[in-house]
Amino acid sequence: MTEITDLDALRRAMAENGEQPEGPARNARAERLLAEAERLGEPLAVIEALGHQLKVYNYSSEKAKMFVPFARLLRMWDERPEDFDEYETHSLHWVFKWMSAGMLDQPHIPLPSIEKWLGEMEHRYRLAGHSERAVRAAEFRVAAHIGDLERAERAYAAWLAADRDSMADCHACELHGQGWWQAVRGRDAEAVRLWRPVLDGEYSCAHEPHTVLASSLAPLLRLGRVDEARANHLRGFRLVRPMESMRGAYADHVEFCALTGNEARGLELLAERPAYFTDDGQPRSRLDFMAAVTLLMDRLTALGLGGQQVPGPADRTWTARELAAHTRAEALALAARFDERNGTSYTSERARLRMAQEPLVERLPLGVRTANRPASAPPAAPVAPAPAAADEALDLPELLAGARRLSDTLRPSAIEAWAAVSRAAEGVELDVRDRAEIADHRAMDLGPEGVPLFEEAAALYAEAGDPGEALAARARGAYVRALTGEVSAALDAIGALYDEILALYAEDGTGVRQTAAVLMSRARILMRRAHEAEEGAEGAALSAAESAVREVLAFVSGRTGDDVRLLARVAEARAMLAELAALTGDVEGAAELFARASGEFVGAGLPWFAVEYEARLAGLAHHLGDTARAERALRAALEHGGPYLEATGRAQLHLQLAEVLGGTGVSEEAAEHALEAAHWADEAGESRTLGAWARHQLGGFLVRQQRFAEAAEVLESALPDLSAETHGDGAVVQTLWWLGDCLGELGDHRDAAERRLQAAAIAREWPEQHDHATLAHLAAESLGHAGLHTEADRAYTRAGELWRSLGNVHGLVRSLRARAWLALRVEDGDGARAAELMAGAVEECAAALDEAADEEARERLVAELGQTHRQFGDLLARSAAEDAEDDSIRTALEEALAQMSRAVAVFASLGDDALHSRTGAELAAGWLQADLSRPAEAAAHARAVLAAYEGADHRDETVRGRRAEAEQMLQVVEEPDQG
Repeated sequence: MTEITDLDALRRAMAENGEQPEGPARNARAERLLAEAERLGEPLAVIEALGHQLKVYNYSSEKAKMFVPFARLLRMWDERPEDFDEYETHSLHWVFKWMSAGMLDQPHIPLPSIEKWLGEMEHRYRLAGHSERAVRAAEFRVAAHIGDLERAERAYAAWLAADRDSMADCHACELHGQGWWQAVRGRDAEAVRLWRPVLDGEYSCAHEPHTVLASSLAPLLRLGRVDEARANHLRGFRLVRPMESMRGAYADHVEFCALTGNEARGLELLAERPAYFTDDGQPRSRLDFMAAVTLLMDRLTALGLGGQQVPGPADRTWTARELAAHTRAEALALAARFDERNGTSYTSERARLRMAQEPLVERLPLGVRTANRPASAPPAAPVAPAPAAADEALDLPELLAGARRLSDTLRPSAIEAWAAVSRAAEGVELDVRDRAEIADHRAMDLGPEGVPLFEEAAALYAEAGDPGEALAARARGAYVRALTGEVSAALDAIGALYDEILALYAEDGTGVRQTAAVLMSRARILMRRAHEAEEGAEGAALSAAESAVREVLAFVSGRTGDDVRLLARVAEARAMLAELAALTGDVEGAAELFARASGEFVGAGLPWFAVEYEARLAGLAHHLGDTARAERALRAALEHGGPYLEATGRAQLHLQLAEVLGGTGVSEEAAEHALEAAHWADEAGESRTLGAWARHQLGGFLVRQQRFAEAAEVLESALPDLSAETHGDGAVVQTLWWLGDCLGELGDHRDAAERRLQAAAIAREWPEQHDHATLAHLAAESLGHAGLHTEADRAYTRAGELWRSLGNVHGLVRSLRARAWLALRVEDGDGARAAELMAGAVEECAAALDEAADEEARERLVAELGQTHRQFGDLLARSAAEDAEDDSIRTALEEALAQMSRAVAVFASLGDDALHSRTGAELAAGWLQADLSRPAEAAAHARAVLAAYEGADHRDETVRGRRAEAEQMLQVVEEPDQG
């Protein structure tokens, strides 16, 4: 630490320490600074150092240390109030509020002492002439804490009725407290209404909207406003994560995870803050944290995960069940200490209620990926309805009858029903027909491994006297062989089966259903060959497939009646014709046929079969540029799939719909579908592939809505899983780019620069370098905003080189202007270097104008030149303000005026298109004339602005502002004449 030799050095050191992260390290430095202040021998130095110490203790986990420095400050005030300047006098009275709240947080401080302190605060505020608003707010907190609800309501009303003055908490903090009380009293809607100005950014402070966002989570969930709750969690957790003092708000986020089916994310939150289990500087926030952890652990235990290892106190490993017992005991012990102090049972009652809460949402997708989901956690929803538990109690004949009904109507749960039959039939003597059906359906369930079972089923069907079903079973086996790549063998097999079934049907030896099954298997195999046909053979393969498909249609049409199986054959055949049309390039025809096939499946009462074809239709419609039809098809696919869609398919459909909606600018609904896609990808175990892409898209849609905090959380979650190999390096760059934009908007400029530089490093390898140049330029902006001026200059230099290589004069000129401003802003700013760079920007514009390709390009360059002259003038004027020599100041102002005059002339040449730019330069020139003691010339500029806006739309904000400034200038420069 640099030696402190005077009060100014002490103040600089305290300011620097105040910028450090909250925690013991910052507190320890504050303690050392107090020792340095005491050596200076100046009472004000000690007072300021004690105030600094108080502040860092208050915003840390060591709040209990606040009382000692405050007692010393109060004693110094009582002995020598003249040692306190105005600011420190205000600060002393301000922290009275911290003391009252801090005492409440410490159960070892007796309640009579707190009440006495409240009276002391009231007395001193009255002596100092302050409103009682802050006193009544403190009384309210005491009454609310001990559960004296009547007194709390009275104090609450008195707090709001008293006048606001300099001792009142900021608007954001007051609204937080007021909304918190409404929520405690069960008035959630009123709480959210009170919090709205803070949530919307109208009011903020060092700890707001952090705590309001956290406090709003449970009320919003109880109100059913889950989208707002999700957004507030993503926004709010990002704010509290780096702030050690916000354990209570952190606990609210853990609680939110337990109440929304996001237990795995809750575990991640616990892993980030192991010290929260043991930090004892503020017992009340520790109680809040322990209660929230208990709720989360109980939830895991209820899900059957009580034996899972979880993050906890660092002294040992913990299972969820063990940690629940530990944190419950800790929470109740802390609550008992508060209750003993307060003489009530209120704190324990509230702690028990918090720990006993039931989930408010089964599972609320957040859009962020959880690295380690609980291994045995159930999916959010079943992929398809499972057989009712009562089915297991049915006898075998009932199970068989139920399975046959489901098969005859092609229900998705038929396979599960036949599996139940198979289990129930073990060790039971069955007739041959029953055994045939069981083998047949088991073969269907096994896929490629079921081919031998199809043969077994066929033999059993034949033994049962059903040769047609035997042929159908063998045909199914042949098709499965084709799916495994044995297309030729499958064709050989199906050829013989085809001949046999037609002969059998002609002799009335089998029915329409069995014959149609063989014909459909043959068509499917020929379709498979058409898809795999080599060049030169595709024509014949396509023709054979189409002939087989049309044969199915010709055979089944007119014979379907109400037979769902036969109706499905018609619809499937229609879809096959659609596929063939697509293979031959008839996209429009394919779309129409897929739409017709989907309609036929829905008409047959089989909407789940329509999902695939609606998805295919959506792809074709998108190819044709018919986004409205693509959107309709995807919505229909999701609707038709209902609960039967597998997680992967659901994720894909939601993602496709998100992309379609995003392409039409409907970013809000697009974000909702991208969120669903991310959720279902996670459920399918595809977080690193499909899930990462969904999060990438979701982040982009949130950026479009300017929901930067939420977008940053989602994009940061996507990045570890995005890879050039799987998703393409363009997706990685775009994610980093968006994330850099978000971080910049959130004021985190250093991290924004890092992300933009990472993106630029990837784009450097691309053949086209425009993105590389743009990212280098953006990174330079972020570095400049972060105060890293040397690094920013290097980045702007690199961007300028890239812009020059691309022939982009505008980018080059802007990089030169930015470097000029940087040169002036660095310590001991180099005005000469700044002017040199700005002059270079002027020269680049002028040279490009001589080579402008067309009038449009020329006009853009003229505007850029005008802007450069304008900035050159501003820069010269700014450098003059820091120059101590009068002659130098005047010279600089003259040079600035010359540049500003050139800007006026250049903008004037563009006519009305550059009117606002011209008047802005006119006003700047006028003020420079005034600084040079030329009132007449200044007035001329002001009048030129007023003349320019004669007849202009005065509802235009820029017009009003320009006119007001011109009138102000006239008043300033004409005042001497009027005197």
